Amino acid sequence: MNIPDLYLIYLNHPIITTDSRNIPVNSIFFALKGDNFNGNVYAADAISKGAAFAIIDETEYATDDHYIMVDDVLLCLQQLARYHRDQLGLPILAITGTNGKTTTKELIAIVLSKKFRVNYTHGNLNNHIGVPLTILSMNRDTEIGVIEMGANHPREIDILCNIANPDYGIITNIGMAHLEGFGSFEGIVKTKSELYDYLRNKSGKCFLNADNTLLVQQAKGLEQISYGKSTDYFMAGELASTDNYLIVNALFPKGWLYLKSKLVGNYNFENMLAAACVGKFFKVDPLQIQEALAEYQPSNNRSQMIRKEKNTIIMDAYNANPTSMMAALSNFSDMNNDNKCLVLGDMLELGNASSEEHQKIVDYIEEQNFTDVFLVGPQFLNTTCHTKKEKFEHVELLSNYLKTQPIENKIILIKGSRGIHLEKILDLLS
Repeated sequence: MNIPDLYLIYLNHPIITTDSRNIPVNSIFFALKGDNFNGNVYAADAISKGAAFAIIDETEYATDDHYIMVDDVLLCLQQLARYHRDQLGLPILAITGTNGKTTTKELIAIVLSKKFRVNYTHGNLNNHIGVPLTILSMNRDTEIGVIEMGANHPREIDILCNIANPDYGIITNIGMAHLEGFGSFEGIVKTKSELYDYLRNKSGKCFLNADNTLLVQQAKGLEQISYGKSTDYFMAGELASTDNYLIVNALFPKGWLYLKSKLVGNYNFENMLAAACVGKFFKVDPLQIQEALAEYQPSNNRSQMIRKEKNTIIMDAYNANPTSMMAALSNFSDMNNDNKCLVLGDMLELGNASSEEHQKIVDYIEEQNFTDVFLVGPQFLNTTCHTKKEKFEHVELLSNYLKTQPIENKIILIKGSRGIHLEKILDLLS
């Protein structure tokens, strides 16, 4: 079946699912394949649960008119999303970067929601499946779309751009992450910059952190809406406070305005300013921008301040790489508190650079004279320490330790890749 004909079916059944365990009535089930599963096998189950149609690519499962045969289910999903995006004709803002893209996306979405009906990437559905699903969740009521794009291999951002066809873009930053997939830092730069390349070819616009030399270099020849610390930029701002929560001072046409947040860490300054910049560009009232940013509640182990009876916790263990780890440690080092404690987990997907990058983190910790330090994971376990550090191969061993030797009356930074599961110790820090 061709995409225009399938689109007519989609308009009558606009709910898309790829999970046979979750089948809304009259939805369309796309039988995706993975390394360890074949969605075609579950197509009949999806129909029996109420799906109107199942999109499949293996003829043996096409038993009646409820099954629609295509050459490749994933490609069909992506092509349908692109076709739908073109029919909607609404502005789409794409966001990528090494760190902060999810927080920036959510801040931008809440700001724009003060004026527009916004549809945006939920959770971390930011890959070759999540992006088309987000687009297909938009409808004629949607006034603007905000799409997060993640990548851990070359050309992935280009592929996602060709699905979402963005008009605007933000690269939050470019740092050391997923080296295992990219092969080198140059590979990371090239892949993230594919968003700029797409916008340049389309005559689109980028929201640019004009204080970031690398991003400025990559954005040459592209129409720019700048933000940063200089009053010459479209959106100027300065760090007002990092005591407890982050406060940003931002310059609007009628003067400076304090933007309060429930975020922790000076590394979120650029994310806050990016959201204010987007809001200003789309003519959201500055007071509504202020209100939106104050309302945003971080979740899912990202830049969260958690106050327990015996400890205060900065929970930032959704993801970690050398760039974000160093930013978190630098911010924590600058905090005015004498009772600091570190719980750090391994940074994953660093390939051959892993040992060196973990040792750099340990060296920095020792330079800053952090005393209460807990390191979790096989990479940190193999680092060389000149002062006492508690090391654990996995989080269960740390949990056992904390049951007998609890941490009390501390401000604790918890930072690591989510594969280390540091969130498991939260209940032991009360």
